[in-house]
Amino acid sequence: MIDRYARSEMKQVWSEENKYEKWLQVELAACEAWTAEGVVPQEDMQLLRGATFNMERLNEILGETRHEMTAFLSSITEFIGPEGRWLHLGMTTSDVWDTATSLQLLEAADLLIVDIDSLLDALQDRALEHRDTLMMGRTHGVHAEPVTFGLKLALWWDEMRRNRERLLQARATMAFGKISGPVGTHATVPPSIESAVCERLGLSPAPISNQVLQRDRHAQFVTTLALIAASLEKFAIEVRSLQRTEIREVAEWFPKGQPGSSSMPHKRNPELSERVCGIARLIRGHAVTALENVALWGERDISHSSAERIILPDSSMALDYILDLFTGVVRKMHVYPDRMRKNVDSTRGVLFSQRVLLALIEKGMARESAYGVVHSRAMESWDQDLDFREMISAEPEVSQRLTGSELESLFDYSYYLRHVGEIFDRVGLTKEA
Repeated sequence: MIDRYARSEMKQVWSEENKYEKWLQVELAACEAWTAEGVVPQEDMQLLRGATFNMERLNEILGETRHEMTAFLSSITEFIGPEGRWLHLGMTTSDVWDTATSLQLLEAADLLIVDIDSLLDALQDRALEHRDTLMMGRTHGVHAEPVTFGLKLALWWDEMRRNRERLLQARATMAFGKISGPVGTHATVPPSIESAVCERLGLSPAPISNQVLQRDRHAQFVTTLALIAASLEKFAIEVRSLQRTEIREVAEWFPKGQPGSSSMPHKRNPELSERVCGIARLIRGHAVTALENVALWGERDISHSSAERIILPDSSMALDYILDLFTGVVRKMHVYPDRMRKNVDSTRGVLFSQRVLLALIEKGMARESAYGVVHSRAMESWDQDLDFREMISAEPEVSQRLTGSELESLFDYSYYLRHVGEIFDRVGLTKEA
């Protein structure tokens, strides 16, 4: 389990105490529903409202019975007296377990939404800060054309907005309870009880179930967490790449005195982003398990149960942790605009090759011929570390078509920034976003 990294609020959601508290809420909601239908006497219900479980006694009984629900119920009825007979009336373990798990998942989702909002705020602030900070755009890891660091962060911001919507959808899919009896026929607990219990707990009754809530719901939830983690890994990989010594455009905040290596004192490693990447892999693995839990024998088996005891809390706690971790990375990361500009200039102007190509085409030169001329000079500039502007200016087929001032105007970095504001407006990224 990922308890070492778990933050306190999320850890509490998945604590044994909270799990059993949710079980008790379900049991008492069912008793209230039976009371409303005249089955449980009002005076018995009055006593039942004070029911509680005893963790120490529960664990003692569990050691003997090896059945968690039986131990839970016995730990209550031993102390409450004969009125405890109304607990679990007509219900099966999954009625309580699945409905309570839905409540836990909703609590987890609410905490994760707060986490996402914090990351969105951090990305918004840094994107606006660096909206016009010129840097090299790279495809295949190779210099392409300039972008801005703000555009990179705006892209992440927009992706996290989609992730927020996905999590809200997954939350809505999990906002269901199930009180339909051993195989879902309602033979021992009528639909009216299920409806009353779910309404009291803030859930909707599953329109149909067998002995369990169907695990496609849980799979959607865990795969959504995995998708959010995949986005975080993508962002973290970019931070790691930009922190490489050869690039050195961005760096994680590195507190004074923190060692980067036990053997090399000069090291400043992007270890937080690397940690995000590693834990994202863990969550992806849980998504596979959640998908495999969808297929159960007949009306149910319990092959999903043992796995869910791990994947549901671990996925929630792991994502909660890396969302918070990466939010800190974004807020505190060092950005080096001068180094970005140096890297832009490092290839001696070859990044303007497309502008020269298009200008020649507009002057009437065939695309194939124009491409051949520009490509030849660009490759020569790259291989010999020569100035591309000087080389292309000396090319007769270019000088015949483009004046010196026309050619000069093509080598202007501001050309690549002219739509940045429009992109920010279109994505809705403003101070008020």
